[in-house]
Formats: sequence, structure tokens, C-alpha cells
Amino acid sequence: FLQLNITLEAAAFEKFNWEKYFKNLDPDDYVDELVKRQIRDLRILGNAALPEDKLTQLTTVTNTMTNIYSTAKICPYKKQNCDLSKEGLSQEPDIEAVFSKSTDYDELAYVWKAWRDASGAKIRNLYKTYVDLSNEAAMANKFQDKGELWRYSYESPTFIEDMDELWSQVEPLYIELHKYVGKKLKERFGSKLDDSDGLLPAHVFGNMYAQEWSNIAQLVKPFPNASKVDIDAALKEQNYTVLKMFQTSDHFYQSMGLIPNELSYDRSKGAMIEKPTDGREIICHPSAWDFCDGKNYRIKMCTEVNFRDFTTIHHEMGHIQYFLQYAKQPYTFRFGANPGFHEAIGDTIALSVTTPKHLEKINLLRNYIEDEESSINALMDAALEKVAFLPFGLLVDKWRWDVFSGAVKPEQWNAHWWEYRSKYQKIKPPVARSEADFDPGAKFHVAGDFQFVSYFVANILQFQFYKSLCIAAGEEKPLHKCDFYESSEAGTKLKDGLSLGASRHWSDVLEVITEERKLDASALLEYFQPLYEFLQQQNTETM
Repeated sequence: FLQLNITLEAAAFEKFNWEKYFKNLDPDDYVDELVKRQIRDLRILGNAALPEDKLTQLTTVTNTMTNIYSTAKICPYKKQNCDLSKEGLSQEPDIEAVFSKSTDYDELAYVWKAWRDASGAKIRNLYKTYVDLSNEAAMANKFQDKGELWRYSYESPTFIEDMDELWSQVEPLYIELHKYVGKKLKERFGSKLDDSDGLLPAHVFGNMYAQEWSNIAQLVKPFPNASKVDIDAALKEQNYTVLKMFQTSDHFYQSMGLIPNELSYDRSKGAMIEKPTDGREIICHPSAWDFCDGKNYRIKMCTEVNFRDFTTIHHEMGHIQYFLQYAKQPYTFRFGANPGFHEAIGDTIALSVTTPKHLEKINLLRNYIEDEESSINALMDAALEKVAFLPFGLLVDKWRWDVFSGAVKPEQWNAHWWEYRSKYQKIKPPVARSEADFDPGAKFHVAGDFQFVSYFVANILQFQFYKSLCIAAGEEKPLHKCDFYESSEAGTKLKDGLSLGASRHWSDVLEVITEERKLDASALLEYFQPLYEFLQQQNTETM
């Protein structure tokens, strides 16, 4: 009730000021481009455009879906009739641990289905209300539907075609990775895994959504005897704490001449960087928060001491750095140049942080031999995270755009979801699905009303940023070995772009950072070119 009341109070404030100041403004009545740009955005009221009773209904249904997702629990495979309140498994860390460690095909299939029964299926009926009211809010803002409202942030009338073009660039790389990984999975699971149709079951990739495959890295490692990278062990051996991981990330940004951000992870100032131990049910999904006062920023994350969370910290710190850099812009411009920019910044830093070159510099990697085999292994590790994600990053919102536009009817929602997962990811459900299921709703961003295509854009954009910062730092090729740690030149280029916030079209900001004006996957393809050639060779030899 508190959250609902706060939402309604904020909406009333926004609507009052919108009706008083912005409702009847026409950007074309002004000459100054910055004023025109602000008016264009201020004329969009969002959900607050709904009447209070419908806003209450939309807020309630969204909060209910989010709560169902965040509190969902399942029984363990070996005790399927458990007492959920005492023995139930939550998604983080319990279910994630099953996916990351289990090699039992049947256990994985059980957990995969049980999670969707406990989360997505329970919000299916709510989702129709959410879609209808979201579309009504979008139309009140003069958009055709919620999908068009979301795409508006990208300022491109051809945005859907732009995304399809990016996918066409990266699809050949994904297909080679999928073939190689599929062969390894077939070796692991044998006759239980049916890949005769070219599709792989969605539950065997070490991840609830098959959206990244890092947990099967050991299975698919091209050269098992090459020099190894075990940062999890190094972090523990060197007594890293959660706090020390945040401090190390903060130092990386400062080494580039960027702004310190200790406040964002200071527990005494309200930052939550570890899962509470007092029994509270919380959403553990990592997030960064701008309190909009120009000085307060916080990170919320259930951090554990491992390399994955070490990398995620750098991602969240990227959001904080962006907040800090554009803090002096007018409030309307205190956003990313487009939603993908915000996601890309920290990941750009993480590309540098995760290189063996950098890990050696900060003493998390020792006795590492850099050769062709270890380089291919490192690229494979990166591809299992970055390349494997691309189709899922695209299809989640392509599905929602179709739902919002009415191109797909409610009685076809789940089938359409699997059409896209088959088309883009080349995967299929491990058990039979029907329209009684609602598998998209088992994903946080769908249940919680958050855009997702920004992550696809970010996965392309980060490589464009990375290549530009590597050039600024004077780093030698190949691209995948670049580390711009301690480069003030790279920091200046990044600062010049980030400080603009949303005050300029994203193509202008992209040009400041990269000297390019178009989203392009060429830098990503250059980064993974040695791996692509290796995969082509391996897949050809095993045909």
C-alpha cells in the first residue's frame, strides 16, 4: 500500500505540473534546440496520464506480478512435496545454483518447469490487464501502443529494422557458437538430448533462460590444458570481501580520471550490497539508483565473492558513473543518450577488467601463459556471456512489441514466445508447453515492466565504445587483449560523451565517444574474429 500511495502521489504531482506547464507547449514554437528537446520529452506524461482509478489498477497489477516473481519458490528435485515456507528454493541463489552445478538432465528439466509454474503461469491472467492499461496509457500520450512508447527513447523511425540489421550482422557468429556448444552438450547428455531438429532444449545451458552460457564453460572449453584462469579462487585466496570488490571497481574508474563513487556502495549510507539476513523477501536483481538530487546514488545487489559478481559490480558502477557525469544537466536530460547507453558503459569497463592483461596487473592472475590456445579459451568465455545473450536480448522485446500492438492475440502468447526462441536462439522447451503456461512471465523484466532490448543494444554498443577507448589509450591490437586501465585519454573521451546525458541525439553522443554515428556490430565481430575462425574450422571438421 505504501508503494501504491507513493506512486499515486508522484503521478498527481507530475500530472499537475504537466497540465499547468507542458500540456499545450509546441516544440516548434521555440528556436533553441535544447529547449525544443526538453519540451518534446516533457510533453510525455507516461502512466500518470491515466485517470487515478486506472493508474491504481495498473500499479497494483504490476506490483502484484513483481511480487509473485520475487517471492516464488519451488520444492527441491529430491523432495518435490516439500513445505515451501521452510524448504522452498528461491531463484537467487538456490535455483541459480542448481542450474550452474547440476548435470542431471531430469533434475534440470524439473527445476526449469517448476520455476515457470511458480512464477510465469501465475501472472498470465494479470498480464492481459497490464497490457490493456499500458496501451491505454501510451495512447493517452499519443502513441499507438506501449511498444511504440518504449521505442520512442531511441529516436529512430526505423528502430525495429535497425535491430534486425544488427542481428543479421551477428547471427553467423551465434550460429557457429550454437553448433559447437550443441555438440558438447550432446556428448554430455547423450540420447536424452534430442537435437535432430537443429534445436537444443532450453534447460541445459547452465542458465534459467539460456540467455548466457558461462556455467558450462568447462564443458565447452576448446583447450582444457591451456593456461587457466580461476578468478573465483584468487578472490578467496586474497581474502577479497564484498566491500573490497566494490572498492577495486571504484579504483578502476578513478584510474581513468573519472569521478569517485564510494557513496554508492557505502552501507552506512543505506547501500545494500549483500543479501539481508533478517528474513526479508527482496528482489536480488542488481540495480543502481539515482536519487535525482545531484549527490545521492546507491547500488542494490546481493553480492557474493566470485568473478561473476566482480564483473557485475563494474556494470552497476557504470550506471553510477553515468549518473555522476550528467548530474549538472537539466533534470530532463539526466538520462542515457538512449537506454542502451546506460547498460553499455559498465560492460565496456568490464571488457577491459576481464582481460588476462588487467587481471595480472591487479594480482588476481598469476603464472598465466598468453598463447593462442589460452586466447581462444578466453574468447570462448566471453562469447558464452556476450554472444550467447544476443538473440535473447532481442527477442524479449520483439515478443512484447507484438503483444502490445495486438499482432499476436492472448491465446497465442506462449506459442509466439517459443516461435521467437526457436527462430533466434535455436532452442526449444524441454517439456510440453501450452497456453496455460506463460513462460515470458518467468523473466524478471517481463513481470516487472522493464524494457529489455536496451541490453541487446548495449551488447553491440559496448564493443564500439571499447574499441574507441582502446585506440585512445594507444593499446596494440588484437582488440580482445586491450586494457585501458589508468588511461586518462580514454577517460576523457568517455567523460565527454557521458556528461552530455540525453541533451543530444544518441548518434551525436556516439560520435563524441567513437567518431561513428551508427550502431554497428563490426567491433564485436573484430573482437571475436579469432574465435569465429576456430568455430568454423571445428564445426566443419565434425560435420
